Amino acid sequence: MKIEDFKNLTFALVKDEPIISPPKFTPLLADPTVLLPNETPDKKWHLFAHTVFGIQHYVSENGIDWKKNKIFKRAAMRPFICKEGNQFYLFYEKYNGLKTIFSFLPGIKWFSQIEFMTSVDLVTWSTSKIIIQPTLPFHQNETLGKSVSNPCLIKIGNKYRLYFSSSLVKIPDCGFNEPLHITYAQSDTIDGPYTCATTPVISPEKTSRWNNLGAGSMKVIACEDGYVAFQNGIYEHNGISGSAICILFSVDGVDWNYLKEAPVLKPNPEIAWMASHIYACDVKCYKNKMYLYFNARNHAHWSKGSEHIGLAVADF
Repeated sequence: MKIEDFKNLTFALVKDEPIISPPKFTPLLADPTVLLPNETPDKKWHLFAHTVFGIQHYVSENGIDWKKNKIFKRAAMRPFICKEGNQFYLFYEKYNGLKTIFSFLPGIKWFSQIEFMTSVDLVTWSTSKIIIQPTLPFHQNETLGKSVSNPCLIKIGNKYRLYFSSSLVKIPDCGFNEPLHITYAQSDTIDGPYTCATTPVISPEKTSRWNNLGAGSMKVIACEDGYVAFQNGIYEHNGISGSAICILFSVDGVDWNYLKEAPVLKPNPEIAWMASHIYACDVKCYKNKMYLYFNARNHAHWSKGSEHIGLAVADF
């Protein structure tokens, strides 16, 4: 596909209800990442997402109806899965202890790093390896802590480019933090070492309707003539925060602009579970359709909101 082909995509929900709801004892299930049947050993769909306790694994026959497998990585969040040869690589943000539960408390500073694990069967996994730590000034906030998160890997020629979010910003009406910047690191091999870019590629802009508080996260797709990205910027409008998924484009993968002025998916007050924020997504092409998995929030504040996973599909 070319960049221009993404401009005409129209995404529609497969159903108005979530396709997956949070398990017991956790108010959220977030940041889905998906493998297609033609990628997996058992020819099924596989989805990874996180709760407040860790990364959860789901399996499906059709990409819509999912069965919970297990939590297999605790104190980890925001996963991204990809395949290289016959091996699967699961990248994720690793943090300490139960900080997702207590991060709203004053004086609690966040610290996270990006790690990965490998598997050949999606059942048995290697030990984890650290690949990105928050070492640069724009990876950290003096008050809120140090953060690198939301990994997304693409291959450019013989190089591997890992996009990720960095640093934090407090969202007042939510009572919790969101990613401030998006940046990247590059390596000659998929397992590193990675060299971090010295500046962000996306930061919030006060004049932006959809990206004036934080850059959120993005998933990048290589095209014939450049790159597109599905980004969920964090914004404030009329005193209320929100998040919506917009399509960006770039010739070099570094300088990004909006491909379309309007989001492809935004909060909908008429659908309760996605009334407040539309967050991180994963995008996959399968049998002439583009599948956009996302998580959505029903209420801004941490004490009232919950997050579920939904699916929107577009023909191409």
